[in-house]
Amino acid sequence: MSLKVYRYAAAALCVVSLASAELYSYPWNSTIPHYNGSTVCRNLPGDRSWPGPQDWARLNASVDGRLIATVPLAAQCHGALYDEVECEKIQATWTRPEPHWQDPASIQNSYWLNNSCSPFTPDAGCVNGNIADYSINVTNADDVAAGVKFAQEKNIRLVIKNTGHDFLGRSTGKGSLLLWTHNLKDIKFLNYTSASYNGRAIKMGAGVQAFEAYAAAASNGVRVMGGFCPTVGLVGGYTQGAGHGPLNGEYGLAADNTLEWEVVTAEGEHLVASKEQNSDLYWALSGGGGGTYAVVLSLTTKAHPDGPVGGGSLEFKSENISADKYWDAVEHFHAHLPALVENQGLETVYTLSNASFYLNFLTWVDHTAEEVTALLAPITDYLSANSIPYTPVITDHPTFYGHYSQYTPDLPFGVYPVNEIIGGRLVPYSVVEENNSGLVAALRNITSDPEWILNGVAANTTHARVGNQPGDNAVLPAWRDNLVFFNLVRVWDPTSPISVLQEYERQMTYEKVPQLDRLTPGSGTYINEGDFNNPKWKLDYFGSNYDQLLAVKKKYDPNDLFYAIASVGNDVWEVAGDGRLCRA
Repeated sequence: MSLKVYRYAAAALCVVSLASAELYSYPWNSTIPHYNGSTVCRNLPGDRSWPGPQDWARLNASVDGRLIATVPLAAQCHGALYDEVECEKIQATWTRPEPHWQDPASIQNSYWLNNSCSPFTPDAGCVNGNIADYSINVTNADDVAAGVKFAQEKNIRLVIKNTGHDFLGRSTGKGSLLLWTHNLKDIKFLNYTSASYNGRAIKMGAGVQAFEAYAAAASNGVRVMGGFCPTVGLVGGYTQGAGHGPLNGEYGLAADNTLEWEVVTAEGEHLVASKEQNSDLYWALSGGGGGTYAVVLSLTTKAHPDGPVGGGSLEFKSENISADKYWDAVEHFHAHLPALVENQGLETVYTLSNASFYLNFLTWVDHTAEEVTALLAPITDYLSANSIPYTPVITDHPTFYGHYSQYTPDLPFGVYPVNEIIGGRLVPYSVVEENNSGLVAALRNITSDPEWILNGVAANTTHARVGNQPGDNAVLPAWRDNLVFFNLVRVWDPTSPISVLQEYERQMTYEKVPQLDRLTPGSGTYINEGDFNNPKWKLDYFGSNYDQLLAVKKKYDPNDLFYAIASVGNDVWEVAGDGRLCRA
C-alpha cells in the first residue's frame, strides 16, 4: 500500500529531511550526545534505529492508507520539482493561513518553519527542518492508537496538529510522526444533561474551525465560544489553553464552557473526560494547555441562545496632534476601561501603535447600537473636547454571526497574516486603577519603534462574572484578575534571513515584554499567544496550577510520549543541537 504525498494545484505542500544542521537554528544551544539507537534520545532519519520502509508500510496499512509522507510546502520553488508558475502562487499565499492549515505538516509560524524550505530562497535548498516526516490523517480513535503505539515502539517523536495556529511551535518537531486531526469536522447540536449542566450544547470534532462553528451555530439558533481569527481550530490548543474571543464578557473563557472531552491517551485508551468521569483529565484539558495530556478527538461545550448584539469600532490617530496629546487620549481610554467591561456581556479588542488607536471590535451581547453609542460617550466626549478627530462605526445585528461578520473582513478565512511573532501579558485591574500613567508610559515606549504594535483584549472573566469557582478548571488564575490582555506583535518580511526573525524574538523576550512584566508582578500571560522563549513559562502560563497539572500529565502519559514547547512536563526532555529530543 503506497504512502500518500500531498500536492495542491496552487501550492505544493511539503516537508523533507534536514540535510545540514547549519540550516536549522534552535533557541537552545544544547550539545547533548545523540545516543544513537537508545531510548535516551528520540530517533531521527539516518539513525540505525529509524523505522525502515516496511515499518512505515505496516503503519500505513494499520490506518487504512492514511499515512502521508510529507513534501515541503514550497518544494515547487526548488530543485527537481521547480515550477515557476506554481512557485509564484506559493509566494503569493505564503503569509496566508489557508495553505498551512490545509497541509498535513506545515504550520502557521514563521519561526518554527525556519526557512528550511522557503519559497523566497530557491538557492538555499529545501529540507524538512523542523517539520514532521510523516503524518497520519486521523479519522477515528483507532488511527490515533496506531500512531501512539508506533511512536513508542520505534522511539520517535510524536506531535499533534489540527490547524497549525501555534505561536509556541508545539505542533511540529524534527523527525516526528504527526497526528493530523484537522479533518475531524463533525458538528452535532444536542441537549446535554449532567449533574452540573442541563442545556444546549455543541459537539465538535477536533478539526472544526471558528468559521465553521459560528455558521453552524447561527443556523441552529445558538452562539458558541470561539476566537477572533476565523480559521483557528476551536478544540485544540485554543480551548485547551483558555480561549479568548468576542463572547468572553458574557460567557467567560472557552475553557469555562467545556462539558466533556473525547481523547486517546498515550497508552492508546479511548476515554471521555468530564466533571463526572476522568475528572482530573477534564480539569487539565480545560485550560491547562494543549498537546501534552492526551490526543483530543472532540469537545462538547455549551451552546447559548442567540440574540441581538451591539457592536462598534472607533479610531483616532496621532497625526496633526502632539504626541503627548495622543497618549493622553490613550490614557483616558484605559482609565475608563474598567467601567466599560463591568457591563455584562461586553468585550472589546483594540490595536495600538505610535500612529493610531483603533478600537476595532467591540461586542456587547443583547444590546443595541444606541446603547453602544451611550456606552462610548465618555471616550468620544473626551476626544471632541480635546479636538481629536475620531471615526466611529456603531452597529447592531439580530444574531452574533451577523455581528461577527461585520467586524471580520474577508470571511470565511479573514485577513490574519502568519508572518509574525507574538508575546504578551495579562494586566490586572489594579494596574490600571493604581498606575495607569505607568502602564501607558510602558505602552508608549514599547511602540516607539513603529514596527511593534500592541493588541488589547479586554473583558471581565472573573469568577463572579463567569459563575464558577477557583479550581473548577485549569485556567491560569491570573485570568480571574485580568482587565486587559496585551499581545505584542512584530510582522516580518518572509524574504529576509532567519537571523532577522531571531533578533525580533530576542527583542520580544528581553526588551519588550519585560516592560509589562515589571508592572504586573504575579500575573501571567495567555499561553496561546505567548513567547516560546519566556524564561518564566511555568509561572506565567500555568501559575499555581502547575504541580497539579504535572500530576495529571504523569498519570495519563507515564512514559512522557507527549512533548510540547513551554508545556507541562516538557522539561524531562531537551532539544539537542541537531533538533532531536533527549532525556534531560
